[in-house]
Amino acid sequence: MIEKTIAGLKVGDAQPVRVMGVINLSRESFYKGSVISGDSVLDAARRMIDDGADFIDVGARSTWPLAPKISKEEERKRLIPALKLLQDIAVPVSVDTMFADIAGEALDAGADIINDVSGFTADAGMADVAKEHGCPVILMASNKVPGDPVGMDAIIDSLGRIINAAEEKGINPDNIIIDPAIGRWTPEKLPVYDYETIDNIQRLRFFGKPILAAISRKSFIGETLNKPADERLFGSLAATAIAVRNGAHIIRTHDVSATVDAVRVAERAKARIPTVSTGDYEVELLDIRKPDDAARFITSVGTTKAGSQVMKNKAVLLNILLKNITTTEALIIKQEMLARGGDAALPREAVSHEADKVNLIIIGTQLQVERLIKKIKQQARELPLIADMLAELINKKNDVIFGYSR
Repeated sequence: MIEKTIAGLKVGDAQPVRVMGVINLSRESFYKGSVISGDSVLDAARRMIDDGADFIDVGARSTWPLAPKISKEEERKRLIPALKLLQDIAVPVSVDTMFADIAGEALDAGADIINDVSGFTADAGMADVAKEHGCPVILMASNKVPGDPVGMDAIIDSLGRIINAAEEKGINPDNIIIDPAIGRWTPEKLPVYDYETIDNIQRLRFFGKPILAAISRKSFIGETLNKPADERLFGSLAATAIAVRNGAHIIRTHDVSATVDAVRVAERAKARIPTVSTGDYEVELLDIRKPDDAARFITSVGTTKAGSQVMKNKAVLLNILLKNITTTEALIIKQEMLARGGDAALPREAVSHEADKVNLIIIGTQLQVERLIKKIKQQARELPLIADMLAELINKKNDVIFGYSR
């Protein structure tokens, strides 16, 4: 079970989904309606807290790729005085910056958390600042530039590298929050990949870190609805509800009140993860849907990488409905699945040959189904065609473009 204390606030599976309100001091932002002046910071923060915000995130430099660039001095000039105004508010404050010296000043001015969209890749000194202050950090998936991993597999690889590097530099593992970089951070990051991310947030659970989803009014919503940022609230709430349903622990938003309502309903529609703890022992039911994720979990308990590759396809169960095949073909498939440790459910009429054609359900691990495909591809009747169809089905299951493009 994921359970951490972040700046004095418990975050995790057994806690309410936390909401982070965005205070935006950057006039260059893609969403002009979110921008406030420095002297309005305290009032804005108090309104967000009254609306249900658990965290406040303050940024003075737009991370929108198309935004005009500003100097570090301009970022500092906007940011530090604003943070000083928030020193006595009732919730933790995170500072959205990629620069170590600004982060250090921000922490000295009262910030509690560093939110680095570069994942410590833009400024080598950021990890040292975080270690020195012992503060929580939000690390976003990034390689060469913020948010550039394309697709969930690339996001997982990036976060794995970033987490390992941060922990090797002395960052407390319990102080790390991960962000899968939702949004059009690079031209290659098409909306289909953001939908894949939102639908697969639970894949990040194997890191054992709280997961933050920054969805609010992002470009994938605009491209789907053909609407500008100031008309994307309802789309943001829909995407937020899905992210919460799929395992996000923190939602970062410009619209706290409406988002809190969406979050509270969505989390009630999400079943709790079954876990049992007794003394030093704990058992947890894992939700593994991809063989590569199985390999990551298997490696995390100390298994060799080679061993995880051998076992990964045994960890994903497939249930496949196959329609209108002959009774003979159905019986052959059942026997071949039984021979491989799987099974197939078929009607009684198939066994007694009272029906010419039947439906059946193939039940087995991905490895067992792959072995079935290889076997029946060499057999008679229409079994080679059925083998090709099963292979195509598995390919579609793993194809992001097929799964999320419309």
